[in-house]
Amino acid sequence: MTSWLSELFSRKARGAAGSAPGDAAPLRAPASPAGPAALAPSAEQILRRLEWSVIRRLDGLLQGDYRTLMRGAGLDLADLREYQHHDDVRHIDWNVTARLQQPHVRVFTEDREMAAWFLLDLSPSMDFGSGAQRKRQLSTEFVAVLARLLTRHGNRVGALLYGTGVDAVIPARGGRGHVLQLLHTLHTRPSTAAVDGAGTRLHELLASAAGVVRRRSTVFVVSDFISAPGWEKPLAQLAMRHEVLAVRLVDPLEQALPDLGLIPIRDLETGEQLLVDTSNPGFRARFADLATRREADLRAALARASVDTLELTTGGDLVDTVMRFAELRRQRTRLSAGGGLPRHLRQAA
Repeated sequence: MTSWLSELFSRKARGAAGSAPGDAAPLRAPASPAGPAALAPSAEQILRRLEWSVIRRLDGLLQGDYRTLMRGAGLDLADLREYQHHDDVRHIDWNVTARLQQPHVRVFTEDREMAAWFLLDLSPSMDFGSGAQRKRQLSTEFVAVLARLLTRHGNRVGALLYGTGVDAVIPARGGRGHVLQLLHTLHTRPSTAAVDGAGTRLHELLASAAGVVRRRSTVFVVSDFISAPGWEKPLAQLAMRHEVLAVRLVDPLEQALPDLGLIPIRDLETGEQLLVDTSNPGFRARFADLATRREADLRAALARASVDTLELTTGGDLVDTVMRFAELRRQRTRLSAGGGLPRHLRQAA
């Protein structure tokens, strides 16, 4: 998938002193927060804020049903049922299949303790955000919330970090201290600089995960999926062994451009700069059409890889996101148990 022009600089206000209507604002670095760097929040402060603002709300909404967040791989045989789409072919019972002339799989008692791995895309395009929150900040908060929820109930979490390549592996461990270490690593990590002619190669992150994550785990691929082609096959291969969830980060400005006049834009992935006229309706229409086609291609690619997808929008509500994730887990558990679709949906199908 080709790189995406994903950083949009604000234009100087019309009528400002010394500027004529339609003048473009010069390229400039984002303003630094006022005050010394020591005033920046620590990992402990960020986690406490999330525990109070997000996790406490989830405690009430989930009503203690944290089993919906992860499903283990267990060893104790619980039942046999007919094979369904997305089942692991390694669980097929060939003796029963031969006798009944219908593929059957073994169902195991779930192991409540297992590992979760976060495959984190921290490439340049993740530093984009049209509002107060950037995609990278949203990614960090999502990881912190999920990691804390899971480690509170005995699970372990680990991470692979990708900038211009896979440059860090955080082993899977449990406990609040480990979540703080993970959060500190993400919070203090500098932004990844764009490399001329290069872009994100998400397939490198997925291929590395296949070698690092040996035991069956829940794998979260957290990315905006603005990447060079070639990631679909390794993602599908990863999903054959693990339970994979694609967590896609999006910003509203990546879907449609407002009328801001003549502005410079820069591709964070490659550093390419262009001067565009956003007051031109034809240009905005072409931009929206390109975004729509890219959206359709991406959704089709994720569907072909047979992975569930969760979308996070900058400025959105993390509680709503985690609840949608829990609902995905409930649906997957119901299908794995042979429940299939509800009766009224089966009749309508």
